[in-house]
Amino acid sequence: MGKIKELFDFGAIQKKVLMISKLMGGAIVLFYLLTEEFSIRQGAGFWIWFALLVGVIIVVDHVLGKMISDPLRRINSTAKQMAALDFSAACDVTSKDEFGELSQSINIMFSNLRSALEELELANAQLAKDVKKERILLEQRKELADNLSHEMKTPLGLIRAYTESLNDEPDPEKQQQYIKAILDATERMDGLIVSLLDLSALEAGAAELDKERFDFVELTEIVAGRLLIDAPDTNFTFHYTIPEEKVFVLADKKRMEQVLGNLIENAKKYVLPGGEIRLKIQQENDHIHFSIFNQASLLDEQELSKIWNKFYRGSDQHHKGSGLGLAIVSQILSMYHAPFGVVNIENGIEFYFCFPTVK
Repeated sequence: MGKIKELFDFGAIQKKVLMISKLMGGAIVLFYLLTEEFSIRQGAGFWIWFALLVGVIIVVDHVLGKMISDPLRRINSTAKQMAALDFSAACDVTSKDEFGELSQSINIMFSNLRSALEELELANAQLAKDVKKERILLEQRKELADNLSHEMKTPLGLIRAYTESLNDEPDPEKQQQYIKAILDATERMDGLIVSLLDLSALEAGAAELDKERFDFVELTEIVAGRLLIDAPDTNFTFHYTIPEEKVFVLADKKRMEQVLGNLIENAKKYVLPGGEIRLKIQQENDHIHFSIFNQASLLDEQELSKIWNKFYRGSDQHHKGSGLGLAIVSQILSMYHAPFGVVNIENGIEFYFCFPTVK
């Protein structure tokens, strides 16, 4: 039964052509017999037979064109588009023969090629990002090593000098002074290393920011109280204006405490003796505006543009901080895309930033 079905299956091109050739041969014989059967003169019979033969050839040529030439032309045109990587190209030959199978195979092959190229492009893009990230990390490591080497020279020199003096100093009181100076230099180095590593982690994206809903006003009161109100030997006046109600933000609480602490410490460090520090929190629609003013010498435009840079301490070298506090503030606020800045106002300098609030 299967052989009989295969015998009458005309799906293959070879079988179609063979069947057409047989039909054409049979038609030619049939036409010849017809012209012989009827009483037609020999010359007229030949021309009738010839005309019928030409008609059969035209019909067969048209059928073969539809069956073979047209699918080949369409497949060839699509193949040229595919060779030019035209991803909109697709073979539309759907006949149930070798051309249909070839068209389907070409479409599958091109679909696989398109997928492979897309995966390759994604892989190349990821590789470029990885290479760029690795280059940035190498540059940051080099910068970290250079900065540590530069910044450690002064405290290490002090430690060495006081240690050598300590060995030759018989006076116990002076020995205690030298020991205190050594401890101060060690503490300064420790703070510098911790701050620099923290900033490097933030810049490299290695430090993630947590999300926590907390009262920004309460956090500011705690930090300001610790650094300004409860601090001993203060030689300035402090005024503040804050909302009476709670104002909530969604952020990393420890990092925001770091921002507030560094800004308040900076104001405290550079306020003029007997000067004024003013802290203000103002809620504006769905944002909170924080500002802190310290009465101090005004900065020129060049200093204002550099004040967020690492290790920048300004023209006043009396205070020997690490020069990293404001750089850390800048990095954290930039990660939150929060606007911030510093401006000269009457009799002093004001730092500010804005942050979105939540219900």
